[in-house]
Amino acid sequence: MSAMLRAENLYHQVSTSEGPLTLLNNISLQLARGESLAITGASGSGKSTLLGLLAGLDKPTGGHIWLAGEEITRMDEEQRAALRARCVGFVFQTFQLLPGLTALENVMLPSELRGERGAAKRAGNFLDRVGLSHRLHHYPRQLSGGEQQRVAIARAFASFSGDDGILFADEPTGSLDAANGERVIELLFKLNAESNTTLVLVTHEQRLAERCGVQMRMVAGEIAAGETGSGSLPEVST
Repeated sequence: MSAMLRAENLYHQVSTSEGPLTLLNNISLQLARGESLAITGASGSGKSTLLGLLAGLDKPTGGHIWLAGEEITRMDEEQRAALRARCVGFVFQTFQLLPGLTALENVMLPSELRGERGAAKRAGNFLDRVGLSHRLHHYPRQLSGGEQQRVAIARAFASFSGDDGILFADEPTGSLDAANGERVIELLFKLNAESNTTLVLVTHEQRLAERCGVQMRMVAGEIAAGETGSGSLPEVST
């Protein structure tokens, strides 16, 4: 399988009032199409920073990232946004639904922004697959937390315009109770398997991490010792 995501020698530093602060240091990984990766670690270990860089939401201070075969570290923001619109979906802990749009309209949005026909039908199909066909015209405030996250998952999978989809999830069950969290986990992995997309998620939950084919633990901005493989480009543990 060809690599859907690859990072080489990532380094990221920010300026603070007390001087430079290193958030990530010497991160290298690769993930094939259709694989799933869990990034774990304590708060402040660099998990969400790494996720944002891998998704092209920011540029690292140093190093290289390839997403769907394209080096995003050589792109400007407009080019990265175009790539994200084509093949990247997001699921966040706080759902990030637009309050003025219905469930159907929230899921339609990625397809509409790409100017695709049949956005409503596509969105309706995904909402049906997450068990919300009876909630199409409800607004986020009228939905429970679990239902809102299911809408967010439907929107994420509706974001892919082709076969090169990659889903980034940041603590997708962090705002949910145990029952809703378990249902969201099942839906996430079910849709991911059916769509043969690549999944990268940040989580504190070991039960969620263990569902992924690949796990990587972060410690103080670095991959934990013993979790890189051999070869010219270190791989995360499987």
